[in-house]
Amino acid sequence: MSLWLCRQEQVKRPYYMEALRVHLYSSQELSYVIFNHPLLVMDDFVNEELLAFLRDELNMGFLALKLERWLKSAENPDETLVLILQECDYYSAADITRYRQLLQSLRKKHPAEYGKMKADELFSLRRYEKAAGMYRQLLLSPRDDYVNEAFLGRLWNNFGSCCARMGRMEQALAAYEKAWELAKSPRMLEQMYELTRLDERLKLSAPIAAMINDEQREGWDAAIEKAKQEASGSAAVLQIDELFARDPIRRQQGAARLLQQWKQEYRSMA
Repeated sequence: MSLWLCRQEQVKRPYYMEALRVHLYSSQELSYVIFNHPLLVMDDFVNEELLAFLRDELNMGFLALKLERWLKSAENPDETLVLILQECDYYSAADITRYRQLLQSLRKKHPAEYGKMKADELFSLRRYEKAAGMYRQLLLSPRDDYVNEAFLGRLWNNFGSCCARMGRMEQALAAYEKAWELAKSPRMLEQMYELTRLDERLKLSAPIAAMINDEQREGWDAAIEKAKQEASGSAAVLQIDELFARDPIRRQQGAARLLQQWKQEYRSMA
């Protein structure tokens, strides 16, 4: 990920944001990250390291002091993000009002839903290891009206997608099988079938294989062959990313020759 600089500030030691794997060199970049990635900054983002960056590198000591006092008070900690946006003067008052409302709506969500949204964003940023860890933790959530079989099925499905992207194909198939047991979505059958085509060492269990008819196999095989023909270098990885993004249950389409690319991609991103 890269950010576009409009405002130049004399920064000797940029602030590294681990979740995005970027160094921030200006108050503008800091504002951009806060505004566009609220789920990644709502929990413990404003800390002593960030305060030091504001104070020592951006010459915003007054803001750092204000944030420090706010954190020590009993006030809503989300307001520290709003304070930064206001003081950096990059977004309009109307933008900041909408941002505050967004934070409020996110805080009202069920804890498991909030956690899944954060994990989904990490997945979209190709932080597969971190997303997988969050999905695993969420699978331990106590059951209630929201954390039901359908929700747990989506978690297992997304965890499986993380595993596939990290080259852990056996673990991915096992996760997809758990997702199928809970949610019974026909799309999950397609994912499992395509996974066995990506890695021919994998085999579907007899009960799951029996659920797939010849017409489905022919259609899925045709889609796989088309993906193989269109796949070429990094463009193929981007194509698969787009398919994942469009499909709410992370549709797995691709070809066996992409597996090594995924493994290489993971080694550079984990």
